[in-house]
Amino acid sequence: MPKIYTKTGDAGQTGLIGGGRVPKDDPRVEAYGTVDEASSAVGLLGAYTDPEFAGTISSIQRTLFSVGAELATPGVVRTPSVTAEHVNALEGLIDHWEEELPSLRQFILPGGTVPAAICHLARSIVRRAERCTVALAQQNPINPEILRYLNRLSDCLFVMARILNHRKGVSDVVWEGMRGTN
Repeated sequence: MPKIYTKTGDAGQTGLIGGGRVPKDDPRVEAYGTVDEASSAVGLLGAYTDPEFAGTISSIQRTLFSVGAELATPGVVRTPSVTAEHVNALEGLIDHWEEELPSLRQFILPGGTVPAAICHLARSIVRRAERCTVALAQQNPINPEILRYLNRLSDCLFVMARILNHRKGVSDVVWEGMRGTN
């Protein structure tokens, strides 16, 4: 059985899909590494969330894996695995859940139930993945649907956090603003 360690990265370089090596702090590695981190947070969410959300969480993780693979591949992938349909699916979830939620007119603080708090953590990691991917896109061509997907995914996770709290009877905690500061 092959070993998990190869020792090829011991000097701070890593291999990309399709060949080539780059420093481990390369913007491409930062982007796909942060997407991997987001997928791990979504996996944690799945460990604490009702089975009702298992299909959604699995779909998100599979798409994030595809996003990471595309970002780890230099050049434009001929057949992108992340498409407008992935973005549309997230929008459908958001629209469906928002029908059940009270309107949001103020900023809310992350938290509430454990699954909702994990959802907020995953959302903030997705936002960072989006920023890293924007930085990569300024230097290299990428599938534009990846940026749209990451943007919409953070929105979806925000609404998912709210729906998880709402269904458990936990109210959103409204941010009071910066009282007393001028």
